Amino acid sequence: MTLGSVLTAMVTPFDDHLRVDEEAFVSLLHHVLNTGSDGVVVAGTTGEPATLTVAEHLRLIELACTERPAGTRVIASTGSNNTAHACELSARAVELGADAVLSVAPYYNRPNRRGIVRHYADVAKAASRPVVLYNVPARTGVDLPNDLLAELAQLEHVDYVKQADDASLAPVDGLGLYAGNDDLFARTLDLGGCGGVLVASHVAGPLMRRMVDEPERCAELDESLRPLYRALSVTTNPIPIKAALNLLGHRVGGLRLPLVEADETESEVVRAALAALPGGLGQRAR
Repeated sequence: MTLGSVLTAMVTPFDDHLRVDEEAFVSLLHHVLNTGSDGVVVAGTTGEPATLTVAEHLRLIELACTERPAGTRVIASTGSNNTAHACELSARAVELGADAVLSVAPYYNRPNRRGIVRHYADVAKAASRPVVLYNVPARTGVDLPNDLLAELAQLEHVDYVKQADDASLAPVDGLGLYAGNDDLFARTLDLGGCGGVLVASHVAGPLMRRMVDEPERCAELDESLRPLYRALSVTTNPIPIKAALNLLGHRVGGLRLPLVEADETESEVVRAALAALPGGLGQRAR
């Protein structure tokens, strides 16, 4: 089963009282899936999972699976540094209809290699669907080097890796490769990877779709998107992408503490990058 090339790591919209806004979530889901994305990642880093309750987390997965257009994919982020909890979330996500699960390396408690292998063996067994490993040492404090990724690829159902470590971006035997950051998308495609788990595709989906469909223009399109990538890194993700979506009239609301909304300076950086997008994609920015 292919998961697609352009996968948007969706934000979680909140209302004025910071409750999950289900109507806004469904609206945004249709927006990204109608503007170039093959699928979505639900409740990943960009979706603020650390401040979601388990009930909210599972409800978002259920909504995405129920409301998605035919032929699109839902990848449920179910990672945890508690193996039992990761297994429970993964099993529930699959029951709700998820096509695959995204499982981040166990963070904070920083298991050794043997512990990591056992962790993923249990997660893969519980999921019984494709598992996308997620290597993001800048956030987790745990690295999954490529030789370990190759070992994990021997586990049944471990089929892909989302690689967010620039220095480690390379094909790995037995794993489909996804870019874990927007600025790695073009390189990943050049390496023969599957695609990317992307944030900028919330607002620049048509251009990122063209990077896949028009490989001869991939480098040119990537260069045109670099200012947006930089703007969406002006402060901690998902603060800038929520600012961008709100500026474009999508109702995604604020963020739950300890994350805070973009300040005036950060918002202006995002606004300028949107205004410069090719094809008038950011002209609605207010």
